[in-house]
Amino acid sequence: MSSSTGAATPAPPAKAAPAAGPADGYRPGRTLPLRVELARQVKRRRTLVMGAVLALLPFVLVAAFAIGGQPEGRNGRVTLMDTATASAANFAATCLFVSAGFLLVIPVALFCGDTVASEANWSSLRYLLAAPVPRARLLWSKLVVALGLSLGAMVLLPVVALGVGAVAYGWGPLDIPTGGALSSGTAAQRLLVVIAYIFVSQLVTAGLAFWLSTKTDNPLGAVGGAVFLTIVGNVLDAVTALDHWRDFLPAHWQFAWADLFQAQPEWSGMVQGAAVSVAYAVVLFALAFRGFARKDVVS
Repeated sequence: MSSSTGAATPAPPAKAAPAAGPADGYRPGRTLPLRVELARQVKRRRTLVMGAVLALLPFVLVAAFAIGGQPEGRNGRVTLMDTATASAANFAATCLFVSAGFLLVIPVALFCGDTVASEANWSSLRYLLAAPVPRARLLWSKLVVALGLSLGAMVLLPVVALGVGAVAYGWGPLDIPTGGALSSGTAAQRLLVVIAYIFVSQLVTAGLAFWLSTKTDNPLGAVGGAVFLTIVGNVLDAVTALDHWRDFLPAHWQFAWADLFQAQPEWSGMVQGAAVSVAYAVVLFALAFRGFARKDVVS
């Protein structure tokens, strides 16, 4: 019929192109492995410098005690600082006491605040996402490594302090400022709990730094902003007029771990401090993931 009328035979409909999908072998959960991110961060100069500063602090304190002499209690009150030279355990506890308020804040803010912002500053963040690394996976990998390095910094200080203190003051029980002593084994267990508590209390600084790191392309701004806000919290805690409102400040509980260095440890302050810190940290980490998921990454 078509040949008699001269009508052209209609062409068969073109087949639709197959929908684009992930490449064979692509697994979102295997992108940016933790070991790769950890190796990148450990090799960075700021990590090595921070580790050197923390390792040097015990030597500085030993020299200070050697120059200044044996610490003595003031007004009849003996503090943890006054027992610093009694044993290696006392010296390690003192190192944590003098550094927990500020020095240990720096590595937490540095590792958590620099991690995403530095990629944006180097204009490599968009290439990581184009790899493709899912945004949640990228943040998760960087956060885990940053928190791991922060914990490593908190472990490094007392470990070096124990070694230095053992050489300078000998290995022995931990003298309690209020009287009595803890055996070396008990003291070691208490120090482990103290390190864990300090890490938990610093999660607020980590959350601030990480959230700011997802908001800016300036690493210094994220790190400095987290340190500044932490200092503001410490200042507010010193305002006694705030009364019970200070209980909601993480800074109010940052030295609650000192209650462990007595014959019968007191846990209530540490429980309250840990609850406050975790609550703030969860909110800040959630804001970081939520904001980054919607962020227009151009650098």
